[in-house]
Amino acid sequence: MIREQRSPRGGSRDQRTNRRIRAREVRVVGSDGAQLGVMPLEAALTLARNEGLDLVEISPMAQPPVCKVMDYGKFKYEEKKKAAESKRAQVVVQLKEVKLRPKTEEHDYEFKVRNTRRFIEEGNKAKVVIQFRGREITHKEQGTAILNDVAEDLKDVAVVEMPPRMEGRLMFMILAPTAKVAQKARELVRQAAASKKSSPPPPAPGAGKPAPAAAAAPAAAAAAEADEDSDEGSQAAAPSPAP
Repeated sequence: MIREQRSPRGGSRDQRTNRRIRAREVRVVGSDGAQLGVMPLEAALTLARNEGLDLVEISPMAQPPVCKVMDYGKFKYEEKKKAAESKRAQVVVQLKEVKLRPKTEEHDYEFKVRNTRRFIEEGNKAKVVIQFRGREITHKEQGTAILNDVAEDLKDVAVVEMPPRMEGRLMFMILAPTAKVAQKARELVRQAAASKKSSPPPPAPGAGKPAPAAAAAPAAAAAAEADEDSDEGSQAAAPSPAP
């Protein structure tokens, strides 16, 4: 599996492999993890070639560089697979915007606070916005009071990441989940990813169902047998003619 690996731009961030290794001597680790000692590069390449594997430079800064005999294609595939699994287990934090007015009714306020709580408990952040219209902008203290009420009502699940500030006719603050809530959300995501990984794939449509012809054949045979039994019974019950 000795092969050249060149980047189209003349360089690569991957480990140097095979003929791309520049050192004259390398310290070699075998494919089974055994320390094979220091040897010339050509001898190490021959060793890897005889096993049908690659020579990969894993510690280029060491003196001499440390190289390992391995299947480099398989190694990169497993790395990519691990990275994908790790990404699935991560919580993607979203920022949800919740809009309120200085004169928001009590039931609307409670409804939006409940939704904000649910969103934060999922590990996300919330941007709570007070929108001023007309002369409402002259009563900024009302917006500040509402934002303080929201922060107080959600203090068991959220912390104020950005305090109230003005931006044009909008006053907003940003709430983030507490460390405990964020940890719980990450655990739920990991459990869901593990459950999805371990669950068997769904059966193909129609799997396990007999074909229509196969299902109809036993029914037709049973019906034929019933007809024959009925005919025999009727003949046995018929009276014999008089002599």
